[in-house]
Amino acid sequence: MYQEITQQAKQAAEELVQVAKLKAGDIFVVGCSTSEVAGHKIGSYSNKELAQAIFAGIYPVLKEKGIYLAAQCCEHLNRSLVIEEAAAERYGYEQVNVVPQPKAGGSFATTAYETFEAPVMVEAIRAKAGIDIGGTLIGMHLASVAVPTRLGIKQIGEAPIICARVRPKFVGGSRAIYDETLL
Repeated sequence: MYQEITQQAKQAAEELVQVAKLKAGDIFVVGCSTSEVAGHKIGSYSNKELAQAIFAGIYPVLKEKGIYLAAQCCEHLNRSLVIEEAAAERYGYEQVNVVPQPKAGGSFATTAYETFEAPVMVEAIRAKAGIDIGGTLIGMHLASVAVPTRLGIKQIGEAPIICARVRPKFVGGSRAIYDETLL
């Protein structure tokens, strides 16, 4: 079962990275309910092994391309995020003091915190793309114009996934001409 979960997570990450046209230095946010992945109600069945399987699918895809992973915590930690210290410094994100746990932050965020080279916690980011696994509400951590993005894969385990990428805001009026490559 865990191998299948890892493969599903990898497929979703690879597809979204490609569709969103992410590049080195971009941030990719993941909100993950292992409870939902296991077919339970969100927040009721935190599972570290499932989190590790999902992380094992997503993180190597991003790391290979130099894309930062931001792991969103649950509402018990106000949806703060685990990111690499280098990302926080690069983007000027202020560090907050909390250490995620499976029942306070979530198993995925805990796995990220335990795996990252230099993990730090921040309250908010402006990611270029992300995956919401199981209804964790990542929208607050995406840059201004989020575009819902359909992938070939629709769920990880039993959890539906909702993906998004961002695009620059349109400015101007009826005379404006837009760069179609940015859409």
